[in-house]
Amino acid sequence: MLIKQSSFLTSVADIASISGFSVPEIAVAGKSNVGKSSFINFITNNSKLAKTSKDPGRTRLLNYFSINNDSFRFVDLPGYGYARVSNDQKEKWGGLIENYLKSSKNLKNVFLLIDIRREPSADDKMIINFLYAHNIQITLIATKADKFSRSAVIKRKAEIAKALAVGADNIILTSSLHKTGKEEVFARIAQVLEETIV
Repeated sequence: MLIKQSSFLTSVADIASISGFSVPEIAVAGKSNVGKSSFINFITNNSKLAKTSKDPGRTRLLNYFSINNDSFRFVDLPGYGYARVSNDQKEKWGGLIENYLKSSKNLKNVFLLIDIRREPSADDKMIINFLYAHNIQITLIATKADKFSRSAVIKRKAEIAKALAVGADNIILTSSLHKTGKEEVFARIAQVLEETIV
């Protein structure tokens, strides 16, 4: 599995806008500032594809990206858990995420990004439980693995796995800075799309 082509398609603020879509989707979810845009740019080898920002909470819509001439799409979801917005805005983003996850007929997997430097939050655990409850396939990806030594990364991976009650082998380590983890992510994408065809 290689990504040879990627392009931005559209942003939507209303789940009704996606009713005509029919291409397999992999959603990219995570807390604000976890590095979702950097992850998408890294995996697609397209540094200008998803807009990155040092300010959390910039992604406020569902952003669709066409991959390999629309063989599948990445859907960048709004980040959750950003404290410096109003409760009304949080509810609006949360509603958009929830409606998408429950309503998209094309969603095949959610890549949930966890910052390896942080303990998984209550919001992380809540969305994982939500995905399990709705029988939505999930892939856990620890970002920013370059922030620790190799031994420390392995330790943090084990700690995150324990906190989320999953096996450490179920977490993919990535670093958009050091360009590591891409092969594992590609293998997972290929598996997801293969399951879709079956």
